Amino acid sequence: MKRILVGALVIVVIGAGATLFGWNIEAWFRHIWDTITTIPLASLLGAIALITLQTSMVAYSWYSILRYGYPRGGVRLMQVLACYAAAVALNWVLPANLGTLALLLMFTTIIAGAAFAGVLAGMVVEKIFFTIIGTACYLYLFLTVGGSFNLQLGFVSEHPVATAILLAGIAVLLFLVAQMLRERIAKWWEQAKVGGQILVHPRAFLGRVVLPQAISWVAGLGIIAVFLGAYDIPVSFHTIMRVVAGNSIANMTAVTPGGAGVTQAFNVVSLKGITSASNATAYSVAQQLVVTVWSIVLAIVLLVRAFGWSGGKTLVQQSYTEARQKSAEQSAARKARRQAKRHGGAPAEAPAADTEA
Repeated sequence: MKRILVGALVIVVIGAGATLFGWNIEAWFRHIWDTITTIPLASLLGAIALITLQTSMVAYSWYSILRYGYPRGGVRLMQVLACYAAAVALNWVLPANLGTLALLLMFTTIIAGAAFAGVLAGMVVEKIFFTIIGTACYLYLFLTVGGSFNLQLGFVSEHPVATAILLAGIAVLLFLVAQMLRERIAKWWEQAKVGGQILVHPRAFLGRVVLPQAISWVAGLGIIAVFLGAYDIPVSFHTIMRVVAGNSIANMTAVTPGGAGVTQAFNVVSLKGITSASNATAYSVAQQLVVTVWSIVLAIVLLVRAFGWSGGKTLVQQSYTEARQKSAEQSAARKARRQAKRHGGAPAEAPAADTEA
């Protein structure tokens, strides 16, 4: 009862503050409600089931990777599922995919003997399937939708020389950093080999990682198809592939939470000639809104189930704080190197924690 009263008081205070700053919170909630209620109930329930399946399958692939990497680490499926669902929810409301970094830190917290480099290597393994299928979707989009390349990557064709110089500079910088951190990289490599241990077992990798991820990817296609149908947009393989590629690129290039704004712009381009710009925007907003709300609800339920209310809240808070600290450390280190370069001096050696980050 005390928590309910405190929660109600917090909502009242937030509402009062929003009113003082000119934000009509009542109209915002009404907009959310109107958007959700325009979707048929069957479509809404189908989307919720597919979102849950999509999250669960990717979480199972993570569980398999971590079980093979840390067989004595006490890896539990429910805990991995809760952590992954929390990261998905955080990525919908936080900028720059901070939820993904928080996920890696959560795994190092709940798994005995897990090192950050090893979990990071596990993420590389987890991304293999999605990288291959995503590349195929990009090629399909660029080859079939005129103007899609220029919308997100137009600077490459407009400034080919500058792009080549930039890529060459990045390659040289990575080589120099690797030379400076040779011994530390050797240590990281040993830790990384642990995280990628499932690759030594091809059958397990295909059955426990690739197959669940393929099911998750198909579920993602189903989510798009459900919302397209709800807004009377023709559902076809061509339409879905255009939207999939557009959403993926928007997620990679946007710095806003969940790619908000950029996703809508790219969806309008992807659906050009298929439906009106206003209907494409309405579809995109509704899909992003429903996925965000359900991802948050699912994450809360799973965290409470896996760790309890206090334990789940503490785990997410600590991981998010560490993720912000690591991100800030990386930014500070890059800034220090730039300043040292401008002044013609060598940057001071970074502390061990910063280098690890």
